Amino acid sequence: MLRRRLVILIAFACALAGCGGSSSHSSTPSSTATAPPSTTSTSAPSPPRPGPEGIPLESGPALAPATSTTPGTTVDGVQCAPIEQLVYHIHAHLQVYVDGQPRALPGAIGLLGPVAQQTPYGSFYGAQQCYYWLHTHASDGVIHIESPSVRVYTLGNFFDEWHQPLSATHVAGADGEVVAFLNGKRWTKGPRAIPLVPHASIQLDVGSPDPAAQVISWAGTNL
Repeated sequence: MLRRRLVILIAFACALAGCGGSSSHSSTPSSTATAPPSTTSTSAPSPPRPGPEGIPLESGPALAPATSTTPGTTVDGVQCAPIEQLVYHIHAHLQVYVDGQPRALPGAIGLLGPVAQQTPYGSFYGAQQCYYWLHTHASDGVIHIESPSVRVYTLGNFFDEWHQPLSATHVAGADGEVVAFLNGKRWTKGPRAIPLVPHASIQLDVGSPDPAAQVISWAGTNL
């Protein structure tokens, strides 16, 4: 009887002291419970919110004003028509970084008399007067190439129409050495020669550091 009572007392004391592998873990606070939230969070950052065309809006200040296109002029053979020309209709994307920081390509480039339509995904611009064949509808970096005939336009044509400089050392108002990428690959010629081909993903890094090349996804955009 005495031996049995000793066994019971030892078992009771052991339970209070947390004896055994499983009970010791349950009674001791885990390190993750007391660690700061910043060290234990494993959630991935939220994906960028898509703009009105299904492409995420670009962050950072505008690279240059959209209104620098001169009314009524023909630039590099590119004209301004009262309606959009859909014989040849493709899209390219431009992302610019200045000293490692993103800059936004503004909406309404190449639109005379721009009018903004407010959507839940940001502003979408149309034109009251005319549309140049190369233009933007939103600040998502998408360049619309809408031409009355098939022609390979270049990024230089777009910047000429926009009346902004583009060279190996200048991108609009940003100065510095320019590193260019087309569809994720280094472009070894001058940036003005980059072709605006269907779904071209163009990146210009001005100054340093140079962000790694990224390719935009067109999936689900209908562009």
